[in-house]
Amino acid sequence: MAKGLKARGARRHSLHPLVPALAIALGCMVGAVVPASAQEAQREFAVQSQPLGAALNQLALSAEREIIVAPELVRGLTAPAVSGRHSLGEALDLMLAGTGLTYRESDGRVIIVADETAPQAAASPAVSGARTAVGGPSGDAVSLDTVRVSASRIDRPDFVSPTPILPISAEELNLDMRTNIGAALNDLPQFRATSSPQTTGSNTGAGNAPVDLRGLGISRTLVLLDGRRVSGDNDLNTVPSVLVKYVDVVTGGASAAWGSGAVGGVVNITLDHDFEGVKFGAQAGRSTYSDGDEKRFEGAWGTRFSGDRGHLLVGGEFLDNDGIVPRSARPRAGRWSTLRIDGQPTLMPDVGFADAAIGGLIVGARDASGNAVSGFSLTGQAFNPDGSLRPFDYGTVVGALMSGGEGPSNDDYSPLSAPQKRYSTLASVRYDLTDTVRMSADVRHSRMYNHYIWFGDHNRGNLSIGLDNAFLPGTVRDEMIAAGASTLTLGRFNNDINYPRIDFERRTTQATLAFDGYAGDWRWSTYYSHGEAEQNFDTPGFVLRQEWANAIDSVIDPVTGAPVCRVTLADPSVACVPINVFGEGAPSQAAADYVTGTPSQRSTSKLDTFGASLRGEPFQMPAGAASVAVGVEARRESIDQRVGALDAAKAFRSFSFNPMQGSFTVKELFGEVLLPIAKDRGLLHDFGVNAAARVSDYSTTGAIWSWKLGATNEFFPGFRGRIARSRDIRSANLSELFTTSTTGWSYVLDPVTGQTVYALSNGGGNPALVPETADTLTVGLTWSPQSVEGLDLSVDYFDIQIQDVITTVGLQDILNRCAAGNPAMCARVERDAGGNITRIVSTYTNLSEYKTDGVDIELAYKRPTTLFGVGGTLTTRTLASWINSLTTDDGINNIEYVGSQGYAFGLGVPRWRAVSSLTFNSDRFSANVRARYISSGQYDRNQAIVNGAIGSYVYYDLGASTRLGEGGQLELYGAINNVTNKQAPIGSTFSPYYDVMGRYYTAGVRLKF
Repeated sequence: MAKGLKARGARRHSLHPLVPALAIALGCMVGAVVPASAQEAQREFAVQSQPLGAALNQLALSAEREIIVAPELVRGLTAPAVSGRHSLGEALDLMLAGTGLTYRESDGRVIIVADETAPQAAASPAVSGARTAVGGPSGDAVSLDTVRVSASRIDRPDFVSPTPILPISAEELNLDMRTNIGAALNDLPQFRATSSPQTTGSNTGAGNAPVDLRGLGISRTLVLLDGRRVSGDNDLNTVPSVLVKYVDVVTGGASAAWGSGAVGGVVNITLDHDFEGVKFGAQAGRSTYSDGDEKRFEGAWGTRFSGDRGHLLVGGEFLDNDGIVPRSARPRAGRWSTLRIDGQPTLMPDVGFADAAIGGLIVGARDASGNAVSGFSLTGQAFNPDGSLRPFDYGTVVGALMSGGEGPSNDDYSPLSAPQKRYSTLASVRYDLTDTVRMSADVRHSRMYNHYIWFGDHNRGNLSIGLDNAFLPGTVRDEMIAAGASTLTLGRFNNDINYPRIDFERRTTQATLAFDGYAGDWRWSTYYSHGEAEQNFDTPGFVLRQEWANAIDSVIDPVTGAPVCRVTLADPSVACVPINVFGEGAPSQAAADYVTGTPSQRSTSKLDTFGASLRGEPFQMPAGAASVAVGVEARRESIDQRVGALDAAKAFRSFSFNPMQGSFTVKELFGEVLLPIAKDRGLLHDFGVNAAARVSDYSTTGAIWSWKLGATNEFFPGFRGRIARSRDIRSANLSELFTTSTTGWSYVLDPVTGQTVYALSNGGGNPALVPETADTLTVGLTWSPQSVEGLDLSVDYFDIQIQDVITTVGLQDILNRCAAGNPAMCARVERDAGGNITRIVSTYTNLSEYKTDGVDIELAYKRPTTLFGVGGTLTTRTLASWINSLTTDDGINNIEYVGSQGYAFGLGVPRWRAVSSLTFNSDRFSANVRARYISSGQYDRNQAIVNGAIGSYVYYDLGASTRLGEGGQLELYGAINNVTNKQAPIGSTFSPYYDVMGRYYTAGVRLKF
């Protein structure tokens, strides 16, 4: 079988910005524009004698060019050593001498190696973004492996996508020295950053690496591995990055090609199935504050067998991150909250509970009729560890919170960055059964686990203690008697009663079997994949409702004179342990163990997919052969979530897991055509139309269509336009459909009272959800002038409008929408007779609409140069995104989120994000400087927070590496992120845009042979 082998050069474009950072790029470009002939300058090569395919791959990496060759042309051939200073053409002449092979350039960028006797096809580059992605001859020498298929099902090498594609090579990922693919993508302005160790992680998704294109939510970005869906919540950490060849980011709707979920776009990870040899890597990092330690190890092995008919690839990686504990370790992150000061919401520091203290705070007393005792003398007294009293140090009290004073906070215990350990492994084999049929199979497995403090199970001014309590200090009892009180009311921060923590494990396994081949001039493929994702939660330390009530109601045993539970006096068979709550450390371990338990959950979700497709060029058009792709797919998703007996009995007073079972199936038909309409006709230098459609029949909601219509044209050499209009879909996932009622607690600002409160919330799934539909328009121009070799510019406008949005609506959003007059949102807020919030219901619903539009800009330039006497390549690249609007509309309220950038939960994106880099790369060393820009905004533009303005931010990163040994087999590298140690904005604990880690040092080594 003609397996296409592509030796892809290392295109060094790290990641890039705009305002002050843009100077890095422009400063390099001014005066750097040189004639194309200069690009043929000689450089130093050191390619050893080896199999010709491997030698061409090394040559491409050294020259940073793309070389395409069919593997059957080089099978069995050995290349001579090529060393010394040569132009790329001279090096190719030496390498191909006597082989019967020749080469040619396609549009001056892609080099195609072919048989000397083969007819010369017209060069026609494939363009993605502003740059060439893959080129190749139009004959049989290049087959499906040669062509990157991400935005389309069309796999011909000259296909020009009407939807923007941003390619990222493995070399770029290595150069940026991020610990995973997700961290590298978070730097790109097209993505709304998700939580990472550099941002924050005190949540049950810590260690997970999903991606979020356009800020529309992670469920609206589809992740593919080698063009197939992955199991495991789109977690990029399940794929060992050491095996990745490149990542394509499709920044536009692609549901017609790939199905549900591709609303914001697609991230397609392609493995390096041509890798031969062994490589290892080790990396360590630490923050400037001597915390956040991280260790990472990776390895890969690839080999061919059976006379080059087969290829085996095995690899894996391991990461151990210590995290940062507690959150208050960074003073601008921990203990901040919005309080209403002088009637105005204000971000305040050192915020803690005003209605609870470590060891207990007396907040009042009640008489036998339950009435509050007026002027109780001990109100405001806190218990010392020995049970004595002291005046509680109140700061500025606002409702249940206060700024300053000694109020406790969960931020003193829970992590800023959650500790985590994870590993991922993958094995892949490809084998040519015949010259026209190939079998491939792969298995990947990953595991992530972490353990950290979650949120405390405290008594917020609601703990009632009887006058006859066995542990009640005598001085307190005397005051109660004197005041006519029968119960004492406490607020207690229960840090000494088995503080709740998360013990979390996620395991993902997926196996795929595929066959690809030719039937005459048609290419066919079929595959089946089965994946399972297991999530195991144990959260010890949560208070049991009945056991707490029993233990707190203690009296003196009239026989023994010892403390005993009242319930045990009535029924000696109840093995109750009385608890002393007066003072920190007063509860015995036996009592703490008795009153707490472990909510637990075991969840397994399964994904089964089958697909078959047929692709070919059945007829001719005026400008070339028309391409057609048709296929079928079927998918079944299911979840089985089981909980512990205590959860099922709702035995915990504040938190319980809930069971969930459900499944759905979908059957799909799709088709796509590429029609070359005109070539070399005035301004229609290369005009083509691309159309696709898919019908998806869901067992839950029935049939729904998605489609795409696009066109591209080269107006003159190097200057192209593209436009695409698509209808994309997203069906509700398993959690959105089948989650049973969930319970949690969150801080919210009540617009009615103006106070921040700790509110109970209930969520859950909704089987009546209907699919989302999105209408997407992208219009763009790309410019790669032939007169300035290496210069690429692209500008793309996008507009996405999503109807029937599936969402839970954030708790604060529910309150804000209710205050703005939405009765449906007000129905979700429950209050007591005094007007205080008692519960907020946030089950999934179909909201009316999301809208976003904006512009993506990419500017890149690459030229050969010399630095410190070493020849290499200088590359500068800038990526920027401007967001005009990101709104939600529930039919009554239209809320704008552009400029809301202080929260991680819910929507919110900066107006501008950009990242810019300047890179020098040679065979012997590389150096890189990068700037990341975030425009100014508000903590929350929908609240008039007095000090909520956030200024613009620029982070600077540096990296360098050196390669030692013949052929550069040993590489030493280091990096400093956030060189200036720029601090995050105040109170932005949960914002993923800002670096809470501080200056961070990384060093590592890579070895390959």
